[in-house]
Amino acid sequence: MMGRSPVRRYDFPVACRDRIKRRITKAISGESSVTVSRGTIQSSASPTDTIRVLNLVTNTDARFFREQLRVLRRRGVVEETLSPPGRHRVQDAARRSPTDYLRFFPTVFRNALGEHDLIHANYGLTAPMALAQHRLPVVLSLWGSDLLGEYGWLSKRCARRCDAVIVMSEEMASELDVPCHVIPHGVNHSRFEPRPKREARDEVGWERDAKHVLFPYPPSRDVKDYPRAERVVAAAAERVSGRVQLQSVYGVPHAEMATYYNAADVLLLPSKSEGSPNSVKEAMACNLPVVTTDVGDVRDRLSGVSPSHVCDSDRELVAGLVDVLSEPRRSNGREKTRDVSLERMGERIRAVYESVL
Repeated sequence: MMGRSPVRRYDFPVACRDRIKRRITKAISGESSVTVSRGTIQSSASPTDTIRVLNLVTNTDARFFREQLRVLRRRGVVEETLSPPGRHRVQDAARRSPTDYLRFFPTVFRNALGEHDLIHANYGLTAPMALAQHRLPVVLSLWGSDLLGEYGWLSKRCARRCDAVIVMSEEMASELDVPCHVIPHGVNHSRFEPRPKREARDEVGWERDAKHVLFPYPPSRDVKDYPRAERVVAAAAERVSGRVQLQSVYGVPHAEMATYYNAADVLLLPSKSEGSPNSVKEAMACNLPVVTTDVGDVRDRLSGVSPSHVCDSDRELVAGLVDVLSEPRRSNGREKTRDVSLERMGERIRAVYESVL
């Protein structure tokens, strides 16, 4: 395994020396086996101990990140969150300038000297800042595009130097040559639950008798491939009776998304790449059928869910939409989401924290 670069010598506080020695020894030990954890992580730490975490994240408003913070607080995690300076764009977090990320290094270094037990780098572009300090253990969470997209090379290099790595799917795990934990983002079952379709349509103002295909992203997000969504919906509309409408929904409060899932006839996800898409899990929790490309963990996630279709081509996407829209019906997806609850996610992330302390 690739070790960290040589540690510069500073006058560290005596209380830090044991931790630094442990981390340096671990980094140069030469272990290279690849382990993917899917079960319980063993730890000698007490589950009632408070863990103090310094979070680094590119987007503090990411709804799944805020859910993660909330569920971990209930499990005794006290956190402080930092994000790089500059303007964040939901469409592409990497659009911050290189200068913005350079300016983030001293901020992280100063805060790492505080009363924290570990650093959690959420999203690959925050990993270099976390690794620049040598005092605290580093947990890295990769969300999808940071590993499978343009900056995947950086995430892979940083992952080799972290104390623990969390990924969203088996596909992501297969991209790494280091031990990792597959922990997909959890779904809030109390928020995302089935409701009567007509009631939901009245609430969001959709035509009652039309057939509605939900695309829950901005059309400008290239990785979600809205042009492909338009193309396959238009083709499907020619093969089913009645009006078919493609609904691009974004920028609404997360709590309101459950109403849109219940108002729709099908969720369409034609993405080019994904980790473990939250929209699929949320749709499943509302028993909304899903038609999707074969990305991330969706094939495993939708195994046994009917009606739903995992597709490899436009032709298959069209056929999947035609199947669902010809005879609109709800799926059995909710019963398949029990293992991705927020509570289970919080339990497993806390266990990862304990494993590096």
